[in-house]
Amino acid sequence: MYYTSLASSSTVAVTRAAVEVRMVLTMMRLVVAVAVVVVAAVAEEEVEVRATYIVHMAKSAMPAEYGDDHGEWYGASLRSVSGRGKMLYAYDTVLHGFSARLTEREARDMVGMDGVLAVNPEERYDLHTTRTPEFLGIAGNDGLFPQSGTAGDVVVGVLDTGVWPESRSYDDAGIGEVPAGWKGECMAGTGFNSSACNRKLVGARFFTRGYEAAMGPMDTTRESRSPRDDDGHGTHTSSTAARAAVSDASLFGFASGTARGMAPKARVAVYKVCWLGGCFSSDILAGMDAAVADGCGVLSLSLGGGAADYARDSVAIGAFAAMEQNVLVSCSAGNAGPGTSTLSNVAPWITTVGAGTLDRDFPAYVSLGNGKNYPGVSLYAGKPLPATPLPIVYAANASNSTAGNLCMPGTLTPEKVAGKIVVCDRGVSARVQKGFVVRDAGGAGMPAELAFSSAGEKKSYTVSFTARSQPSGTAGFGRLVWSDGGKHTVASPIAFTWT
Repeated sequence: MYYTSLASSSTVAVTRAAVEVRMVLTMMRLVVAVAVVVVAAVAEEEVEVRATYIVHMAKSAMPAEYGDDHGEWYGASLRSVSGRGKMLYAYDTVLHGFSARLTEREARDMVGMDGVLAVNPEERYDLHTTRTPEFLGIAGNDGLFPQSGTAGDVVVGVLDTGVWPESRSYDDAGIGEVPAGWKGECMAGTGFNSSACNRKLVGARFFTRGYEAAMGPMDTTRESRSPRDDDGHGTHTSSTAARAAVSDASLFGFASGTARGMAPKARVAVYKVCWLGGCFSSDILAGMDAAVADGCGVLSLSLGGGAADYARDSVAIGAFAAMEQNVLVSCSAGNAGPGTSTLSNVAPWITTVGAGTLDRDFPAYVSLGNGKNYPGVSLYAGKPLPATPLPIVYAANASNSTAGNLCMPGTLTPEKVAGKIVVCDRGVSARVQKGFVVRDAGGAGMPAELAFSSAGEKKSYTVSFTARSQPSGTAGFGRLVWSDGGKHTVASPIAFTWT
């Protein structure tokens, strides 16, 4: 009995020990598994992609403890869903809310929070590109210009690529003092002093946070961290809107006359929201927010991103709030088309402007060997061709690629296009790029190549074109552009008058 009892006790002891070992091993495996899950979760969070989102808040829902500090409320809301999210801008004029860098999960979590109306991903917008006053009949004695005696009190806020303040378009000679209610400022930066503003150019700001969050740090060797216009588009649009009258203006002696803006007595304030990488909605909203708060009576935006749902269109949202504060918002219809749904900025509270009628034409003709002429439009006839007609080939018939008809890089067969005029279909790539593809494959009729040996060197060339007869004094404008694919661009303006 004793041995049996002892043996039984030993068996029980061994069994308990085995159970304890198994429990320890199980717990170790559990701890390891939990550790693996935690590490995996951390690793997964580290690789999550962050993007910019526009968060729309209901200001009426702001808790009383924040008082009037909406920025602190926005910050607390952001911190409640993300310890790593970075706020870019806080808005409180054309909308209530903020823009921040969030993951998709954080954006979804924010949608369900109290006080949050909507969370929209940021959109990228693109830029849209002297006879107009006379053509519209507003320059005569009974026109709009002579009747606009109070226009000097209006500040036109232009959201674009900035401004070149040295232009004569912003001369303030003869212009009265800046309106008393104006609250804007002239921000200094690279190549731009605060003294660049005057009684005509009354304000200049720039906004980079959305651009740099999306595209990385700015390359200051290629663009200026300031209101300085490195592109020319912003100077063009702002001077078109409210240029001071500039007498004896011409393009290299052609089309001489007086250049003026559509509202020459109005003031201009520029808000640089467009950069080499595009125009980002967080920056655009910040510009609109500042422009309305500064006291602009008109906002002009020659940019767009295509037709979109109003609830997700940042320009439409900002324009609606501006309209509620008696600010007119004018936007371009865009350069797309002529297909359906190709207009931009179509919200009914936006004045959408597009060129529907012109009073001049620039016809050009393609002459075939059978004597038939086909009309087209061009300001440049190209490099003179030989007197003997050249053969024409459709790009799709000179390629083994399904994209050959579009003259995409590397799609044309050199022996099939050599010495021929190549007809390419529009689409996908720019027409200038198609020209380079044809030229590189040996096609004929491409623009001459430019080669410069030193900075400031001048080139001379002759441009020939045909045009229909127009009344004496009518002016025509255009430009020739050479490009090596984007690194270097040479643009030469053209102007002419009918005599």
